[in-house]
Amino acid sequence: MLEAIAPDIWHMQHKFFANGLPVSSRMTVVRLRDGSLWLHSPVPISPAGRAELASLGSVKYIVAPNKTHHLFLSDWLVAFPQAELFGPPGLSAKRPDLKGMTELKPVAEPGWRQDLDQVFFDGIPFGNETVWFHQSSQTLILTDLCQHWQGDLPLAATLYARFTGVRKKLAVPRTVRWLVKNREATQASAKKILQWPFKRVIVAHNAIVEDDAYLAVKEAFACFD
Repeated sequence: MLEAIAPDIWHMQHKFFANGLPVSSRMTVVRLRDGSLWLHSPVPISPAGRAELASLGSVKYIVAPNKTHHLFLSDWLVAFPQAELFGPPGLSAKRPDLKGMTELKPVAEPGWRQDLDQVFFDGIPFGNETVWFHQSSQTLILTDLCQHWQGDLPLAATLYARFTGVRKKLAVPRTVRWLVKNREATQASAKKILQWPFKRVIVAHNAIVEDDAYLAVKEAFACFD
């Protein structure tokens, strides 16, 4: 279920249908310096997945990175009641059932700032996405802001990826670009992210970028200029 990406960082994918479209989503797991686990964008939990996580460490943080990646949070909180839940601005109003959720801030939380830097990507309030940089593996962790749909896909998914401009390349989907409300804010956020020396990019949908990752993100962010 869990696949290693680099030391202390793993991922797990989940295939499902969204409005009739076959898609996949990715959860990223980071083991922090204290040995605890940080979960980004949880996918459905299973007994096997839970056992795998237990072999890696104790789940301490569960993170909803934007206002659209939140569907499975309740199940994870039941499975790991000791974990702290974090979510984007606006998610509490959308999910009032998620009691005790802490709103993500523009800067990293004390509990993970030794391992992860973060930037709130401003100017797209529909998603209110936060972006992370895993320092030790030089990995950028995105969710919906950039996507890269590759591999053998059903026809509907292939057509959608072509339409949104993310088929076989890393790009900001047209569906995200159409939601920009403040272009100057997006430019400022993109500039902050490009200050990180990342060499790998993890996105939720669907490919991990290992080759020329920094250049790929820089070219993708050119749409905000």
